[in-house]
Amino acid sequence: MLYFFACVAALLLGYVIYGKTVDTVFGPDPNRPTPAHSMADGVDYVEMSPRKIWLIQLLNIAGLGPIFGPILGALYGPSALIWIVIGCIFGGAVHDYFSGMLSLRHEGKSVPDVVGDQLGSFFRQFMRIFSIVLLLLVGVVFVLGPAKLLGNLSGWTAPVWVAVIFAYYFLATILPIQKIIGRIYPLFGAVLIFMAIGLTTALIVKGYHFFPQATLSNIHPKGLPLWPLMFITIACGAISGFHATQSPLMARCVGNEKHGRPLFYGAMIGEGVIALIWATLGMSFYQGADALNAALAKGGPAFVVNDISTTLLGPAGGLLAIIGVVILPISSGDTAFRSARLIIADFLKLPQQQIGKRLLLAIPLFTIGFLISRADFGLIWRYFGWANQTLATVVLWAGAAYLIKQQKSHWIATLPAAFMTAVSVTYLAYAKIGFALSLPIATSLGFAAALVSLLAFLLKFSSKKVEKMVAEN
Repeated sequence: MLYFFACVAALLLGYVIYGKTVDTVFGPDPNRPTPAHSMADGVDYVEMSPRKIWLIQLLNIAGLGPIFGPILGALYGPSALIWIVIGCIFGGAVHDYFSGMLSLRHEGKSVPDVVGDQLGSFFRQFMRIFSIVLLLLVGVVFVLGPAKLLGNLSGWTAPVWVAVIFAYYFLATILPIQKIIGRIYPLFGAVLIFMAIGLTTALIVKGYHFFPQATLSNIHPKGLPLWPLMFITIACGAISGFHATQSPLMARCVGNEKHGRPLFYGAMIGEGVIALIWATLGMSFYQGADALNAALAKGGPAFVVNDISTTLLGPAGGLLAIIGVVILPISSGDTAFRSARLIIADFLKLPQQQIGKRLLLAIPLFTIGFLISRADFGLIWRYFGWANQTLATVVLWAGAAYLIKQQKSHWIATLPAAFMTAVSVTYLAYAKIGFALSLPIATSLGFAAALVSLLAFLLKFSSKKVEKMVAEN
């Protein structure tokens, strides 16, 4: 139990200490006009209160990832919690902060333009395609997951729930942000908080032994290697590129740059706490990796969520907890499609005030999303995991480029960018969906790619070149 609360305390201290360091390095300007003021349109650029933005940002980024990912990651043992804490403080929260603040500084631009402004036109075009593909994968994953859970709770089949959820997503994508998202997310947030606190309290009150397999060794029942698989499996809650597609949505609603640290860095810390809770539940409720693996074999993470919630909180409390788990992916899936619409709109320079123009983009997006939803969920999840971490890697390099151009200490973004380069390349080289190489060869390629990327970055942004960039601007 002390191990769990120590990890939670470490995340909170990370926000107070390292979050302040990151904020100081970036240098928010409270007197600088934000896009919510200078570009207000009543649809996407709408100023909201910091409290509401924080809650919406948390719900936007906290999809199935900080629940399903940590449950699967719990198979590796308590080392999963260390990755959540370190990854969140030094990687994920830094990533989310820069994706939000760079958008805030550049007219609320979406992630392809934010990256392109820092790394060049090639990355701008690459990110336009890559981020839209990722968002479609996210939208579909966050339809299928909650549809299965709702199917278990009701007499309706999963395909019916898929249709219902898609219908909601469509409305949330085309209506002004304050009409649905701005109104119902506070209620969603209350359910989410109940879920997190209620399940943790019940685990303690009912006398479950926290982390019965108290070892940092890899205890995965199937013998899967911790490196790099755990770093891909546990993305949301540690570091997730999907968040970079969500932060610009809220950057368009922020009234003052001084709110950046709690809204972007802080929301990621909140997601880290959720991930810690579910990793702990996975390890402690079943009292062992083998038992957890057996539960997963019965119906995947959705079965585990249902089993844990109803056992710990009873039928009524369990229902609320499961609803909270359903809300998380739905409140990310709707904004995934909304972000995809805005990225395409930015590329086409198509104003979105008129609903007809929003429909022109939304209808094709949802048609493609529905077709993707017919594919195997497990396959979609694996591709999503790699694409997610690859996007996070690119955004961190973009944050490092911004800092070095501003002649500020860039290592707070450069080091996690290099590490995530190693993770993503190793996974692609090792996994069956990639090149299926041996782990030693894949690891060598991953760290070689990280070293080459770091050297290329430092060479591209050498002091003389940076001075020339500053002079030209």
